[in-house]
Amino acid sequence: MIILFGGFLVGLLFYSYVLVDPNLTFVSHPLWVFFRERVIAIGYFQRETSWYIYVTLLLLAFIFHLFFIKRAKKITPFYIAVIVGVVLLASYPLLSHDFFNYLFDAKIFTYYHQNPYLHKALDFPRDPWLRFLQWTHRSYPYGPIFLIISLVPSFLSFGKFALAFLFFKATNIFFYLIAVHSLQKMNRKWAMIFATHPLILIEGLVNGHNDMIALSLAIIGIYYVMNKRAVWSRILLLFSGGIKYITLPIIFITRSRKLTNTLIFILQIGIIVYLSVQSEIQPWYFLGLFAYIPFFEDFLSRLNLFFAGLFFSYYPYIRLGGWDSFEKVNLKHIIIFIFLILNLLYLSLIYLKPLKKKFFKR
Repeated sequence: MIILFGGFLVGLLFYSYVLVDPNLTFVSHPLWVFFRERVIAIGYFQRETSWYIYVTLLLLAFIFHLFFIKRAKKITPFYIAVIVGVVLLASYPLLSHDFFNYLFDAKIFTYYHQNPYLHKALDFPRDPWLRFLQWTHRSYPYGPIFLIISLVPSFLSFGKFALAFLFFKATNIFFYLIAVHSLQKMNRKWAMIFATHPLILIEGLVNGHNDMIALSLAIIGIYYVMNKRAVWSRILLLFSGGIKYITLPIIFITRSRKLTNTLIFILQIGIIVYLSVQSEIQPWYFLGLFAYIPFFEDFLSRLNLFFAGLFFSYYPYIRLGGWDSFEKVNLKHIIIFIFLILNLLYLSLIYLKPLKKKFFKR
């Protein structure tokens, strides 16, 4: 089964390049040109086929996830995570362009020696990376902790795009592996949930959102909370919030106060809902919920129907060609809403069933 899982990851790696930006060239080698032409033909000109491949990979991702959870005691989660990291190291962020902005934001500091909080990509019009960047009009929107972390891979790349791409990917995978290792020390099932969940694999590693690093730091911080190392735990939880402020509530997480932790978890969900209503529903916003695996494992496992809906909401982007119309964005919201309702009905059946039995016994 591990071999089959490896094959699935390779398929996901190859598929991730179907929507590679036409203006982006990693290398000029004939093999890359051959591969690039073939996958672009699928992603841009055979969108129906591309959608079917995407759905197949998505279903396989959830099947493997459920399989490995049941065998968490027999299979070491960290070994699975290493396989995931090695294969997905070179994956392309096909569902979001944020990753490329991370690269350029750090480049503003390490290559141009300017402050990304004060300068934007458009301030450097001759830079060749602008050909495939989006959101070039905005300055740095994230916390200072992520900027500090991103300076390391940026500095080591010496302004070379291919190196920056791989080093930034490696940074995400590094934090992912540490998080899996930390969870494994607490509970192997928690580690396996995190190591194999489709939202972690696709949004965290393939799309390379910096929420992955914030989440990993939060998990490491929780590991120290569980081990009663108060100073380190709060520092790491604060660092997590210093990447994306959406994770700030977890700073107040406790080791054993269930009511406090429940209120913090509700607040976390409330912040995500608020951001979704005020701006846009983004699947990677929900990565932060996985920091609460040690406290709400069962509940999070019962949200997979909704998480699947987040992935199906990419239908307008993959099948119809982007987010260039109100109708496509509205369709995305409808898909998410349908899966949310289905998941809420599922949760109601689970949590109301004991109350129903208790009522009829009386």
